[in-house]
Amino acid sequence: MRWTFKPKPDEEEVIKIAKELEIDTTLASLLVQRGIKTFNEAKKFFRPSLNDLHDPFLMKDMKLAVERIESALSNNENILIYGDYDVDGTTAVSLVYSYLKETYANVATYIPDRYDEGYGVSFQGVDFAVDNEFSLIIALDCGIKAVDKVQYATERGVDFIICDHHKPGKEIPKAVAVLNPKQEDCKYPYKELCGCGVGFKLIQALEERKNNDVKNLMPYLDLVATAIAADIVPITGENRVLAYFGLQVINSNPRSGIKAIIHQLQKKELTITDVVFIIAPRINAAGRIKHGNFAVSLLTELDFDTALTEASGIEQFNADRKELDGKITEEALQQIQKNNEQTKFTTVVFDESWHKGVIGIVASRLTETYYRPTIVFTKSGDKLAASARSVKGFDVYNALDECTEFIEQFGGHKYAAGLTILPEQYENFKVKFEEVVSRTIDKDLLIPEISIDAELDLCDITPKFYRIIKQMAPFGPQNMKPVFYTSSVRDNGYGKQVGMDNSHLKLNIIYGADKRTYGAIGFGLGEKVDCINNDFDIVFSLDENTWNGNTSIQLVLKDLKQ
Repeated sequence: MRWTFKPKPDEEEVIKIAKELEIDTTLASLLVQRGIKTFNEAKKFFRPSLNDLHDPFLMKDMKLAVERIESALSNNENILIYGDYDVDGTTAVSLVYSYLKETYANVATYIPDRYDEGYGVSFQGVDFAVDNEFSLIIALDCGIKAVDKVQYATERGVDFIICDHHKPGKEIPKAVAVLNPKQEDCKYPYKELCGCGVGFKLIQALEERKNNDVKNLMPYLDLVATAIAADIVPITGENRVLAYFGLQVINSNPRSGIKAIIHQLQKKELTITDVVFIIAPRINAAGRIKHGNFAVSLLTELDFDTALTEASGIEQFNADRKELDGKITEEALQQIQKNNEQTKFTTVVFDESWHKGVIGIVASRLTETYYRPTIVFTKSGDKLAASARSVKGFDVYNALDECTEFIEQFGGHKYAAGLTILPEQYENFKVKFEEVVSRTIDKDLLIPEISIDAELDLCDITPKFYRIIKQMAPFGPQNMKPVFYTSSVRDNGYGKQVGMDNSHLKLNIIYGADKRTYGAIGFGLGEKVDCINNDFDIVFSLDENTWNGNTSIQLVLKDLKQ
């Protein structure tokens, strides 16, 4: 692991906000690192308010979108809510569908089949709309590159409203309205909304037109928070506000579908991390293993007992998904070794039998073994489909853009993308992608990085210090849980490996002349047990540990070195 310290913030700014908030300079430094430099900025950060959400009509085409929907409602048109099959897409569809269904009957949902139709708007989906007399499609978490499909729909008398957050191409579809804050000519102040977030701005605008308060939309925020967590968007600005209140809904009064997923959990208060690892994979499993419709059905179900039955089915999909991705990951690792590709700058693997629904997960798993840009291909019809994952600091989207001579279609983000190629182009693409990455990547990025916020004396860890750290949640990209560094600590002699396979490390740390001991756990650090015989340095975050009814602050070790 590569330990790097974040740049030290301006000392005067740190001292200023430390005085204003009456906190120590370490905490003040954490805030300034996150762009929080004044009392009012700190107030907005620590006390999010729905009143801090931007006016939805600042988004390009929002007025056009609202007017078209209002026209559809008044003319009793059939409206089709169309979305991607992942968590962001299915939550977005569930959100807009649920909102409209409250007061309007002629609304239905459509999730494309991952295998028959693939990602995004499909010709089959448009044909479904035409055949069933839908005159308006609201596309969520997709559509920004669907130029030909929107044209096809227009020629058949079907209008499109696109709500997307993916990077636009050179040509924007000629829809009635295109809501995407990443459009170059969109002046919307916050650019990092997920697809469900853009959908929320649409219903916020519709609600404003009725002169209703945004607080009326609180019940929908469990969906938005789930999408924010799953899509790994920055938890800053509006996303922080939406995630903060969405977590409140999840922990107090979630919709029946989410309640059915989490009702047996012992944990009293779920965090964004819990949403990422508990709720999101189950919603995703429906689209990966069976069909995204199962997720939408669960998330829009009003009866809890029915939702419990549906959730048990999705639980089985998730179990199947785990088994599949474990098996395919092992096969992919064997393929890398067989081809002697352990030392390359990229991982590109392919097997026509691999399940298309889990190749994205497999790509992420492979980066845990070979930390480098990774693409996993499988057969999809007469083409090859792939999921790409990157490493921190490297833009895989730009790398793919340099390989377009061998690509049929691609889209995505800096760290994750999807693509299709012709089978005969696989080897050419593989060579080209390796060449592009080897030429453009900073070689340091191929070593996993632990980014350290600040150095910390362990004696400064007090209940007040930890309480303020907790109040910085929800944590996520651009507001990660703070990571600290402390040098020259010792174990009190009772440190040991723990876990079924001794893969973890449990320590009682002592520091300098401080007479206290600090409980520490290092998940996956069991093999470093020999490092604790002498003084060693640690990087860690802080968490609570409850044992036998007693709760204490615990150091969660990221790494340690002598």
